[in-house]
Amino acid sequence: MYDEKVLDAFLKDQSKLFDRPVASTREEAREFLEELMAVVVDSADEVREYFEEEGIDFEQPDAGDIINADEVFAVGDGRYLIVEG
Repeated sequence: MYDEKVLDAFLKDQSKLFDRPVASTREEAREFLEELMAVVVDSADEVREYFEEEGIDFEQPDAGDIINADEVFAVGDGRYLIVEG
């Protein structure tokens, strides 16, 4: 589920969600994401659906706003990693 692209995206941008690094290697990132049960989705629409299903309300329902949330990491290939920390 957490391939190299997903792990690299998290390692690169983890500071937007956490005050200090929580992982420094892919293996540490994988273990951390597994522990938090982070989710990988295939599109911005699926990010919006995920938050709606979880009952998390954003002020504006536009997927563009949701994908800029601190909990959402763009993988770079159209997929997104959602980390609720």
